[in-house]
Amino acid sequence: MADLTYSPTDILQQEFKTKMRGYDPIEVDEFLDGIIKDYETYNQEILALQEENDRLHAKIAQLSKTQEIKATRTQTEAPKSQTVTNFDILKRLSNLEKEVFGKKLDQEIPVVATTKVVNENYTQTKNNDDDLEKTRQF
Repeated sequence: MADLTYSPTDILQQEFKTKMRGYDPIEVDEFLDGIIKDYETYNQEILALQEENDRLHAKIAQLSKTQEIKATRTQTEAPKSQTVTNFDILKRLSNLEKEVFGKKLDQEIPVVATTKVVNENYTQTKNNDDDLEKTRQF
């Protein structure tokens, strides 16, 4: 804080020389009283601002410590969340590939051939069931 030339008490105790045709002493005293009040108000405001400044600096220090703690926690937890993120990305890519390439495969294989394959699988399964049945009876 800058050094002040006059304190409120210096202003209050200031005496001026009187001369003929000088200023009205009552008027000068009233003006100086107003200056003293302003001076005291400014001093109180400066003290309040210094207290607030100290409080805010303490809060900044506390928050920076908290931020450092959170940063160290997130650094240790980052691989886990990144793994989950990578897993999600791979899952999405897989779904997209199935969607894109699945449609291409469906377009290449005609419907008649698909039903023929299904029918062949059904008859093979039925024949296998018959063979198992014969084996059990034997």
